[in-house]
Amino acid sequence: MFCMTQAHKRSGGPGALNLITDVAGLRVGNAADARIKSGVTVLCADTPFTAGVHVMGGAPGTRETDLLAPDRTVQQVDALVLSGGSAFGLDAASGVADALAAEGRGFAVGAARVPIVPGAILFDLLNGGDKDWAENPYKRLGREAFKAQGAQFDLGSTGAGAGALTATLKGGLGSASFVLPSGHTVGALVAVNALGSATVDSGPHFWAAPFEIAGEFGGLRAAQEFGEVHTPRTKMDGGNTTIAIVATDAALDQSQCTRLAIAAHDGMARALIPSHTPMDGDLVFGVSTGARPLEDASGAVLLGHAAATCLARAIARAVYLARPAPGDVMPCWRDQFGR
Repeated sequence: MFCMTQAHKRSGGPGALNLITDVAGLRVGNAADARIKSGVTVLCADTPFTAGVHVMGGAPGTRETDLLAPDRTVQQVDALVLSGGSAFGLDAASGVADALAAEGRGFAVGAARVPIVPGAILFDLLNGGDKDWAENPYKRLGREAFKAQGAQFDLGSTGAGAGALTATLKGGLGSASFVLPSGHTVGALVAVNALGSATVDSGPHFWAAPFEIAGEFGGLRAAQEFGEVHTPRTKMDGGNTTIAIVATDAALDQSQCTRLAIAAHDGMARALIPSHTPMDGDLVFGVSTGARPLEDASGAVLLGHAAATCLARAIARAVYLARPAPGDVMPCWRDQFGR
């Protein structure tokens, strides 16, 4: 199997921040509520950007994803939202839409402007947080995340990953980037709340270890012997889903953004075992800012491979950087393995 990390010194490497915002023009904002153990993450830019989507999980929760098909009228979006809260979290996109409208942004329909804000949610209602709210908090969290947007942002137990869990450890929010020899940049952003596990058996080694760059999630490399892992560890409580965005500055149309999202799902399957189950809502958005032309079909192949590798790395970083909090129902990787 080709491993990008084996050749990254001669063929590229992470961007300056090792975040999705290494794709110039993109910004990310996080907001979280420690009491409810949940939050929201928003991806924005100064101008609308092209987006596609692909769903591989059996239990997705989404808003406005139908309009991302290549045959739809609207070809670009104003923001993308990842949120906790299951169906309640879909309201986070309304808060982002309100904030965009206040800035006069949105798809023009005569004199009116309608912000286009697709979103996806994960289920974090059983993570020990107080969900007995009198009013849905996600619209507020969406506004707060929009206001917090910037090129630099926190990872781990924050934003849409604030209350995320995996089968064995706390999940979280992760990101990673890669600059190809062509100069194109690819980045990934993910909220990891998987039915499966990001680590091998009960040890510290990440399934994504073959793709790690510069010790970004502990530098353990792959486990020398995985043993017989015939029955992967899972959390069968119905509370799952990993939702992600992969982005590039390569000029892609909506159908090509969808292909980028499809390719990126390989990274999810490499980093989480099992993934794409009937109980997960696993979904990937593909994004293009259109800043750099793509010369030929081979460039699209490398973009897809980079997207998959970035997503695998981002998933491991999310779990590696998770932090403990009062009332947690699962340990963090760092607490469990003392690193």
